[in-house]
Amino acid sequence: MSEEDPFSNALTQLASVADVLSIEPEYYETLKNPRREVTVSLPLRLTDGTSTTFVGYRVQHNNARGPYKGGLRYHPGVRLNEVKALSMWMTWKTAVIDIPFGGAKGGITVDPSRLSQDDLEILTRKYVDALERDIAPDIDIPAPDVNTNAQTMAWIMNEYSKLRGHNEPAVVTGKPIELGGSEGRSAATGRGVSICVREAVEKFLKKSIKDVSVAVQGFGNVGSNTVACLMEMGAKVVAVSDVAGGARAPSGTLAQSYEELLAASKKLGSVSKMEGVEQISNLDLLESDVDVLVPAALENQITDENARRIRAPLIVEGANGPTTPQADHIMEKSGTRVVPDILANSGGVLVSYFEWVQNLNRDHWSEDQVNERLEMKMKKAFNEVLDYSLKENVDLRRGALAIAVNRVVAAMRLSGWQ
Repeated sequence: MSEEDPFSNALTQLASVADVLSIEPEYYETLKNPRREVTVSLPLRLTDGTSTTFVGYRVQHNNARGPYKGGLRYHPGVRLNEVKALSMWMTWKTAVIDIPFGGAKGGITVDPSRLSQDDLEILTRKYVDALERDIAPDIDIPAPDVNTNAQTMAWIMNEYSKLRGHNEPAVVTGKPIELGGSEGRSAATGRGVSICVREAVEKFLKKSIKDVSVAVQGFGNVGSNTVACLMEMGAKVVAVSDVAGGARAPSGTLAQSYEELLAASKKLGSVSKMEGVEQISNLDLLESDVDVLVPAALENQITDENARRIRAPLIVEGANGPTTPQADHIMEKSGTRVVPDILANSGGVLVSYFEWVQNLNRDHWSEDQVNERLEMKMKKAFNEVLDYSLKENVDLRRGALAIAVNRVVAAMRLSGWQ
């Protein structure tokens, strides 16, 4: 497997803590592979009259600590090994943030920009029909991911409820508020990333969040909400990129407010088309001379090819798997601090857990309640990882992985997994 293979990277990360933790061989072997891999064919007659077949996946890695939990992405690059890696990372993510879920992930190999809204709805419902027995509030709970959103979750909930014969909001999270979604869910991942940026800046750079410059790669749900929350905290966001390219401020900040940046992005189609900015590529953005870099796009963005050119002393991972193990090694030697994805972007699954609890109890919390609980849990997890890494003299990624794997193995051991 190559460096670009995300499952290979996930296995390398697991191996990096296996010896430290002295995991029993049977548990280590179990954790190296998902419990179930489901591949489905989804034939579809499109609204333009053509017919094609899409391939969908749902990979369930581990449920020792609770129901499987993980997002569903629509992207032309979706492959089984990617979904397997993401499902493993979800297991660690739910464990490190300490919520009673396991890890899963799903995806459909499709370019959603080439389908109509009606096509996407039918495709989503076909996916649910194919996986009806594999998802449930106490089995596996999907959520939004790349190119899926609250509307996608509404279709899943409705189709599943029709198949079951009763309304079942807890089968998915990230739903519209009107259908049982949680306040603060759409911004939760970005808000969690921002909390980790603030905590890491204070601990490692010995600065206030108001005194640092930040570059954010990605302006989707995670990246845009990270930018919004960081600007709200007073950080100087000097560079942002999206799929079409990036923009860097010649001096000062990129925009006076998040609303200004969002309006320009929507009007022009890309932040890179804003006036008065330096147009850069996504790769250029990663090498920006800033205090904090937030890769919030896709995996494998920081590799052994560009790791030595990263100038930010602090990286906080908004995306899943943006840094390869080889790049990790290079940056550890250079003194670059990396707050890993399984900690930094766990705010989304944390508020998904809050949504699931609200649905099961037929309750609804205020946004202030959600954000207060999010802040408390994120800070607790960050400090647990920091304390472990200092005590054991390991980097933050190995610290987070060690805590997560320890919790999963403890659950497997106590419940008698063989």
